[in-house]
Amino acid sequence: MPVISVIVPFHNVEKYIGPCLDSISEQTLSDLEVICVDDGSRDDGYTEVEARQAADPRIRLIRQPNQGVGRARNVGLVQATGRYLAFVDGDDTVPREAFKRLVSSLESTGSDLACGNVMRLYRNLLIPSWAHREAFATPVRRTHITRHPLLIRDRMLWNKVYRRAFWDRLGLSFPERMYEDQPVAMAAHVGARSVDVLSKVVYHWRQRDEPGSSITQRRLEPGNLRDRFLSVLQTADLLAREAPKLRHDFDCDTLDIDLTVAVEAAATKDVGPELLDLMVRYLDGVSRESWLSAPFEHRLQVHLLHRRRLAELAEVFEQARDGRLQPRINPSGLLRRRWYGRHPAMPGHLSEVSAELTLTARLVSLEWRDGVLTGVGRAALGRFDAGALRRVRLSAWLAERATGEIIRLSDEESVPAWENAELEEGVTAPEHAFPFAFAFDPAAFTPAQLARRGHWNLYVQLKGHGLKLDAKVAGPRWLPPPVPAPRRRSGVWLVPARSSKGAWGLRLRHAQAVIGECRVDDGDLVFSGRINDLGDGEPVVRLRRKSDGEEMYFPVALAGQDFSARVPLAGIDECVGRESWWEVVLDQGRLIRPLMRRAERQVATVDDRRFLIDRSEDGCLLLAER
Repeated sequence: MPVISVIVPFHNVEKYIGPCLDSISEQTLSDLEVICVDDGSRDDGYTEVEARQAADPRIRLIRQPNQGVGRARNVGLVQATGRYLAFVDGDDTVPREAFKRLVSSLESTGSDLACGNVMRLYRNLLIPSWAHREAFATPVRRTHITRHPLLIRDRMLWNKVYRRAFWDRLGLSFPERMYEDQPVAMAAHVGARSVDVLSKVVYHWRQRDEPGSSITQRRLEPGNLRDRFLSVLQTADLLAREAPKLRHDFDCDTLDIDLTVAVEAAATKDVGPELLDLMVRYLDGVSRESWLSAPFEHRLQVHLLHRRRLAELAEVFEQARDGRLQPRINPSGLLRRRWYGRHPAMPGHLSEVSAELTLTARLVSLEWRDGVLTGVGRAALGRFDAGALRRVRLSAWLAERATGEIIRLSDEESVPAWENAELEEGVTAPEHAFPFAFAFDPAAFTPAQLARRGHWNLYVQLKGHGLKLDAKVAGPRWLPPPVPAPRRRSGVWLVPARSSKGAWGLRLRHAQAVIGECRVDDGDLVFSGRINDLGDGEPVVRLRRKSDGEEMYFPVALAGQDFSARVPLAGIDECVGRESWWEVVLDQGRLIRPLMRRAERQVATVDDRRFLIDRSEDGCLLLAER
């Protein structure tokens, strides 16, 4: 009897099944069996399995007509003989220590179930899984979902090892449809006497980019949605019976994820009466407390779906998508002021937005004028019409990250006004916001502050009508305004900066090298400048991708202390995910972070790839691709 049985259903994943099985065969826990179930694949994936089966007797292959992944997993379960069970999808991979870590945990604690953290695998890049990040941030042994409710989002099968005796005691089996894993994973969490939570990564969940290649990519198809809500209803019924205190957490999660997909489908497609009945049946059981967990904009759309008002939903969905849905907010109460969003389709008991009112602030312009850094911006209460506030006080300041010291910039009254705000891809949308302005004279820095060469963040605060809200001034990096050029004072460079998340501030620094010229020439990024100290080694240009540390190197030409470099943009590793950011530095055995003095921000298209040449938070050259 092997220690663990690993069940691998697969269907049309010829490209991935080989690496999947290799990752299982190379596990440090070698006493295992691998039961591969070919669910009627139309490609040659089974030949990849047969090739590995010939080299590894622990691998078995079962072939069946296409009956769905639930049926395939049930077939694998019948054949499994191990003391523990694990499930792996045929397009994913498993880190080498995963099964050893999970089984060892169960052996030491006696728990019924062990689960671990997950990374998304996109081509060759690993990215933390948003669904698992919070629940698995800290290891916890012998816990339970009722004591660790963040596990409500841990609805997948494959980042877990189950004790076989526990599985059989609960009588678990898979519904023969899509989204078959959610009700089983939740039943296991609820039915376990105790659960081990590992913060170590135990699974690589592949994000495939072939069109229509995954259940997620086909999320709006009626059959997909039907199976999704059958699983949602099955899970909701389970929690109502076995763990009613978890129902609120489950509903908050479901409103956020599943109902977002349902709203998009109902607003843009014909979902049909039977599918609509499933969605409404689920929403009938959602409490007011759970409804209010959703943002007003989404809550309104889900309410219209719940009331089967699909024509209104389509209109509101389009308004929200285009940034034109701007509900007016109004206060109520004197001693305990509450705020409510107003929309003719939203009932009063679902209208409160008090916990949702947060300040967002962006810059419209930022530039040096006669040595003074001058900025103009707008502060908004999310995407609400703030006319009820009439007049407030807005103040702006710089705060040093390390010390918390503050330099006040402005304090003035402001009245909200409508203005078209530029969104991404050249789209604009109306915005109701409070204008503000400030001016900063670098002479305000003390010698001690200059000597610390710190980083100062830009903040604004809104006060009035019972509200006191602070926010960093931020905005998407691809949108205006451009970052102004650095200026020098008392031997220290003052660098207007924008963080990777778009937050504005000032960076004070010295510069071992300065880039004076930067342009795109015939598809190449060309830049030149001067190095203060040549040192002993020959420098090279190093591009480092900020998301994963991937590096590329390019030559540097030297003429005394002057340097120049040329980087072919078409030769840079292609974008991973929605966008990639590369920091450009000089490597001379020591790292030199050249300051980029040019103010212009350039966008270039090379071989249908779109690049942004910008300045990093430290004032270095930054190259982005979207």
